[in-house]
Amino acid sequence: MTGTDEAAHGAVDKAPAGTEEAGKASPGAGGTGSAVPLLETRGCGKTFGGVIALRDVSTRVHAGEVTCVLGDNGAGKSTLIKILSGVHPPDSGAYLVDGAPAAFAGPRDALDRGIATVYQDLAMIPLMSVWRNFFLGSEPTRGRGPLRRLDAARARRTVREELRSMGIDIRDVDQPVGTLSGGERQSVAIARAVHFGARVLILDEPTSALGVKQAGVVLRYIARARDRGLGVVFITHNPHHAYPVGDRFLLLNRGASMGEYGRADVTRQELTSLMAGGAELEQLTHELGRDEPPVTP
Repeated sequence: MTGTDEAAHGAVDKAPAGTEEAGKASPGAGGTGSAVPLLETRGCGKTFGGVIALRDVSTRVHAGEVTCVLGDNGAGKSTLIKILSGVHPPDSGAYLVDGAPAAFAGPRDALDRGIATVYQDLAMIPLMSVWRNFFLGSEPTRGRGPLRRLDAARARRTVREELRSMGIDIRDVDQPVGTLSGGERQSVAIARAVHFGARVLILDEPTSALGVKQAGVVLRYIARARDRGLGVVFITHNPHHAYPVGDRFLLLNRGASMGEYGRADVTRQELTSLMAGGAELEQLTHELGRDEPPVTP
């Protein structure tokens, strides 16, 4: 994504850096108006022993929107993922699904409600084919009772159709998934979640280990999932990956929220500055003697 990415959602009204308006999230960011969010957290907190992993974090995820959760290592992103995906219940605050309080016994409960999580390891077996990894435990069958058999032909056909509908070009669905690039594996995982009925797609650092081109591939499929009406939670530490596809941005630091911003309320430069610590980054630049040279007339 280049300088044109800021036009991805049309014209953007940008508040000047440092103004009060630039630090406020728009209540109607993303164009959803008063629609009930698919997911919402209100003042959620989580502790592990004496460690506060998450404190008073609120955010929401609407259908057809990408909510980006940004923060460095230790910011609380993983804990938030685990609350949203049903691994951990929050110790404080409220977690709502479709506007109603939700209490999941585990990730299976969340998946049954259409909340699918794609982790960095993708839960794929490298030596197995693309189509076997796509179904992996949910393979289509034919026949009944002792005559029940795997329907490999239907499985291959379904995978080709699903990948094609997402605009994903995989040469051969019989090739081992380990022969795919990192971006292609991520795209298969996204298509798999969409096929099995995900309404909310939580992506854990999907671009962290990818080069520029492959990261662009994944961002393209995130946008396509959003355009199909899914609510997407994109976890990342890279504002340059988040900004091209994001509609809403939640910034975390040491378990606490630094604010939630609609796309119209923050520029990519401001987002980067907020993540980097603005004044601290300027001070470091000065200490290292890397200030920009004065402009001569």
